[in-house]
Amino acid sequence: MGALHQGHVSLIKRAVQECGRTVVSIFVNPLQFTPTEDLDQYPRQLTQDARLCEELGVDIIFAPTPEEIGVTGDTATQGQMTTVIPPQVMTSGLCGKYRPGHFTGVATIVTKLLNIVQPDRAYFGQKDAQQLAIIRRLVTDLNLPVEIIGCPIIREASGLALSSRNQYLSTAEKSQATIIYRSLKQVAQAFVEGETKAEALIKIAHDHLATVNEVRVQYVELVDPLTLEPLEQVTNKGLLAIAAYLGNTRLIDNIILRQPIIAIDGPAGAGKSTVTRRVAEQLGLLYLDTGAMYRAVTWLVMDSGIAIDDQKAIASLVKDVRIDLIPTDSPEMTIRVYINEREVTKEIRTPKVTAQVSAIAAQAAVRQELVKAQQLCGEKGGVIAEGRDIGTNVYPDADLKIFLTASVAERARRRSIDLQNQGQENIDLQQLQQDIQTRDDQDSNRAIAPLKKADDAIEVITDGLTIEEVIAKIVSLYQNLYK
Repeated sequence: MGALHQGHVSLIKRAVQECGRTVVSIFVNPLQFTPTEDLDQYPRQLTQDARLCEELGVDIIFAPTPEEIGVTGDTATQGQMTTVIPPQVMTSGLCGKYRPGHFTGVATIVTKLLNIVQPDRAYFGQKDAQQLAIIRRLVTDLNLPVEIIGCPIIREASGLALSSRNQYLSTAEKSQATIIYRSLKQVAQAFVEGETKAEALIKIAHDHLATVNEVRVQYVELVDPLTLEPLEQVTNKGLLAIAAYLGNTRLIDNIILRQPIIAIDGPAGAGKSTVTRRVAEQLGLLYLDTGAMYRAVTWLVMDSGIAIDDQKAIASLVKDVRIDLIPTDSPEMTIRVYINEREVTKEIRTPKVTAQVSAIAAQAAVRQELVKAQQLCGEKGGVIAEGRDIGTNVYPDADLKIFLTASVAERARRRSIDLQNQGQENIDLQQLQQDIQTRDDQDSNRAIAPLKKADDAIEVITDGLTIEEVIAKIVSLYQNLYK
């Protein structure tokens, strides 16, 4: 609705990065304001917003008036127009309990915007978690041809979730408001340590919120993130949401309760695979071996008798493919690999599969399906994965993002040692450096999911560090996630 801040900027940047053309809709929606809310006081700064959009590379701003979009008034006049009414179970709790008609107004206008602009993708922030879940549901139920992308909450250094309403807070109130995020972190810490019952988790949040007298809690609820149905216990994952007032300003925030995900990205030769495996062992996380997943698909293609370059047939074969990585207690075989419920742990390591995996992994359809499979593996959390785009593309909502890197000279030095240990002589160190720099350039400029440090990733430069020191640093960052 305009008054763009860094939370909106994060959505725009991701859209510009991932899409060929980006449209930003700016519309202060009269239909989502309840009779007790002051529509006229909502901040409007279209000139500044337009300038910011231009700087970010936005192609089009869609900023219709209510009359142009066919809206005749506020919620009181919804009966005079066709509206989109979400399922009652999705609007009866959380904010919907206190803002009657709000989500009907949201759903109606978002449907209008999607129908008018007809985007391939639409980006929404996780901060408005109830809105995001409702929009996902309406897109499914109304068969709208658009992919809804949920993006992580962007916070101030204090932890306060960014919102256009933050400008109404005094300096003292902004400081007091940080208790909301601190309460969410306390709940997350308790969940990671084994507490799963809703009553206990909600009480933890209430107890911490009560330490700041100025905060007036409207609700603390634990619901399913997709259906918004109340949970008595978290078995897979849950959404813990808070709404509270400071003065006259209403603030909302939330956190997804699940076992944490660690995403480790970085250039070739930075030691990602070794570090990731060791961290997984130390923390008891599932090491998501993405290479094994591409090998499994390669085996499936070959076993099906399809030519490696028959991209159409391969795209059909891998659509909705199911890959399961099952941890084992064996140090020699840390995971068992299944594809479409058939174990292929040994088969995917044969020379024949190795020779073809690069050609298969380069196909866009394969990559698209495997990203979906990787995201499915991470649904419950408790996963650590490494690659080139794990934190930017596969798990953009990862709890801890690491960009593991080293200088070109250091990576060339390590590579030369590996080659010497393999019996090679007369190694040209300068040529190794050139080869590594070329690989970096290729990875950073590839069309699909280029190598890029996520905005919220922590860079770990491994020059001068031992493997043990790098592992200890990542483990420490993980252990301090909710402190």
